[in-house]
Amino acid sequence: MCSRRGQDFLEEHMTDTETKLARASAPANATCGEAFVAAAERALTSGDLDLVSDAELERVFTAAVRLYAAKVDLDNKPINPVTAEKLTPTDVVVSVTAMIRAVGLNLWDLSMWFQRPHS
Repeated sequence: MCSRRGQDFLEEHMTDTETKLARASAPANATCGEAFVAAAERALTSGDLDLVSDAELERVFTAAVRLYAAKVDLDNKPINPVTAEKLTPTDVVVSVTAMIRAVGLNLWDLSMWFQRPHS
């Protein structure tokens, strides 16, 4: 279960089944991030990827990307968006390609942002 604030989020945004899975997969004092990570790892380990619904994955992914972008823009410094050792190049390419397509960008757009200076 996540902290009280996180528990409110779970109850508001997840189905009963998703909430039960997240609570069962995470320690009692887990944050919502930890609860989601536990649910995702359980889905990956078991091979039952439907343990995390597509809609829930979309909401979490969208929120994480928005928060990451806001933090980078506000602090004007790069932060690690992922733990590289836990991903394969295929994981990254599949995810990034899907995001680029979802928001209507193309490789030229991406090349302009790739040249953006970092502090």
